Amino acid sequence: MPPDNKGLFVEGDRLMTICNACRYCEGYCAVFPAMERRTAFEPADLRYLANLCHNCAECYYACQYAPPHEFAINVPRNLAEIRVESYAHYAWPRAFGAAYRANGMLIFVLLTSAIAAALIGGMQIAPPARAADFYGIIPHEKMVGLFGAIAAFVAIALAIGVRRFWRESSGGPVGLAMLRSAAGDVLKLRYLGSGGAGCTYPDEHHSLARRRFHHLTFYGFALCFASTSVAAVYHSIFGWHAPYGYFSLPVVLGAAGGIGLLAGPAGLFWLKVRHDPRTGDPRQKGLDYAFISILFVTSLTGLLLLILRGSEWMPALLSVHLAAVAVMFLTLPYGKFVHGIYRSAALLRDAAERMQYKTN
Repeated sequence: MPPDNKGLFVEGDRLMTICNACRYCEGYCAVFPAMERRTAFEPADLRYLANLCHNCAECYYACQYAPPHEFAINVPRNLAEIRVESYAHYAWPRAFGAAYRANGMLIFVLLTSAIAAALIGGMQIAPPARAADFYGIIPHEKMVGLFGAIAAFVAIALAIGVRRFWRESSGGPVGLAMLRSAAGDVLKLRYLGSGGAGCTYPDEHHSLARRRFHHLTFYGFALCFASTSVAAVYHSIFGWHAPYGYFSLPVVLGAAGGIGLLAGPAGLFWLKVRHDPRTGDPRQKGLDYAFISILFVTSLTGLLLLILRGSEWMPALLSVHLAAVAVMFLTLPYGKFVHGIYRSAALLRDAAERMQYKTN
């Protein structure tokens, strides 16, 4: 463990030891029952609990030992700090994770600018043979080659990161019942609901806003991915080439997803600005804002490209949109997006522990 992180885990062990003795918050989320199944808290345990935490902060507002009490119990902040440390710890290559954690917004701006400049420089900005003919600007083979290489790299990096997390958290074989339980928790965002009242975010008042904006973001992303997949099938299997009509399946899916990816990140940004600074890690703002920005820019340029695809602005918009998409995928294994991956893995690990605990 790097020396600068030692104090982080010492503090985590102290907090969990006190919380394990108190157990007042055991019904709030999955973290506290998982904590109760442990008697010691090594860095691997704390990384697991940190990724299981949804940062709702309800335990902080309910805690009788929170500051200014001398025990100074602040679980959400400590787990937030450990959580972002885990992104770099599990990242592959690790140097990429550390660099992005330190300079998330700067890397986002530089990468987007560089890729956009390269795309503009490599394309012939001239009227294509057909209106809205994206492949008349950038050939289909080059586009597939570029994003195929990016997708392969991202898939390998994420797979290695999840494997590292699973092995370190002592994860065993995965069963169907475990998958079903974890998938339900993930897709419903169960721990942001608090039984229908919502979580205490951005402050001590319960609200469902965070859950709703996360749903808009998640399902918006899923719809955009579905749109791209359907378009790939149209092109490669049926030989139906873009541009597709406004009421075609790829366009309808993409437009719905794009709207979700505008509203969701905008709402999350609004909540982030109002977030109680006592319950989070202020050093993560760069990561948070970089992720929200790339989602928003990707969606905005995609929708503008749909609206203005027959105009003279199309080539430039296409290059900026593709640059934003490329940067979004290149940073997936290292930025805030990866919290969804590790949180899903943590929920799967939690489902396995609960089932094992019941049988013993």
